[in-house]
Amino acid sequence: MPYKDKGHLEIEDRGAVLVVRVDGGPHQLFGLDIAHQLDKLVNRVDRDPSIRAVVFTGAHPERFVSHAAVRWLQEEGAASPTVGRRGAAAVVRMAKHVDRSRLLGPVMRRTPMRGALQLERLHTTFLRMNASGVLFVAALNGSALGLGAEFAWACDLRVMADGDFFIGQPEILLGIIPGGGGTQRLTRLIGTHRSLAAILEGKPFTPAEALANGAVDKVVPQDKVVAQAVELAEHFGRRSKGSVAAAKRSVYFGGSMSLEDGLHVERAEFFTRVMSKDGQELMLDYMKTTDATGELPLYDPDTYAQALASGSVPGHRSTKTTRR
Repeated sequence: MPYKDKGHLEIEDRGAVLVVRVDGGPHQLFGLDIAHQLDKLVNRVDRDPSIRAVVFTGAHPERFVSHAAVRWLQEEGAASPTVGRRGAAAVVRMAKHVDRSRLLGPVMRRTPMRGALQLERLHTTFLRMNASGVLFVAALNGSALGLGAEFAWACDLRVMADGDFFIGQPEILLGIIPGGGGTQRLTRLIGTHRSLAAILEGKPFTPAEALANGAVDKVVPQDKVVAQAVELAEHFGRRSKGSVAAAKRSVYFGGSMSLEDGLHVERAEFFTRVMSKDGQELMLDYMKTTDATGELPLYDPDTYAQALASGSVPGHRSTKTTRR
């Protein structure tokens, strides 16, 4: 039976935070429909200054996202001639150029290039999440394997349900390897050796193991996962959206470069924020508060606590503006 997608995203608007339930059908699979809708969602929230965070959770009662639709992967692989690493590298390089041009997409989708183009689009969506001023939180209400885990790794924070659940990369047990970023993002989260060992064995982490290894940020009772994720989203979403984007780009992209190149990325992002309107307003107000009180505001414990809660250092401003 040819692969047919039925997945969709259910979006709940909570103001500055969107709660998105991923519905992958009876088996909770991640397929093309979800990939396309996710791309549109990321584009929407990135452009909307009122949206500060997105929380993803699973519509299935015990699964965040099971894994990719295997029939989708198998059929795309079968549609392509067998090639070596050099040939495959050439195909994925071409897919990147095709995706950027958007000119040959409809033609390429009827050729063996189609699978590479689909994968390129998904990677581009995940990378846009990493470059966005929006905070993305995975509320893992249950288990996640393969592309489900890679989707979680692509988010900024992860809250996982405690219980008989698991998360990991089992692809090697199907004769393949992670293709949605697992070899790269899991490695950056938990380190090279732990990541390699987990990927080679194909054994997932329990919630406790995931927390201990740094693969998730919190483990809470299942009925509190979404609430905890929303709380995190609201907390971090109070920071300047422009500064969140700059920090994410510096860490995600600069952090994987050489030190010299990474520092270049940081400098560029830093100067952008130093010259920004809200950066200037906050720094000027900080100096006015220092002059008025005779002390540095961030060395006052109460002021620091207020800053962490509100997302910016309180001072002499009579009204607070929305930080972009």
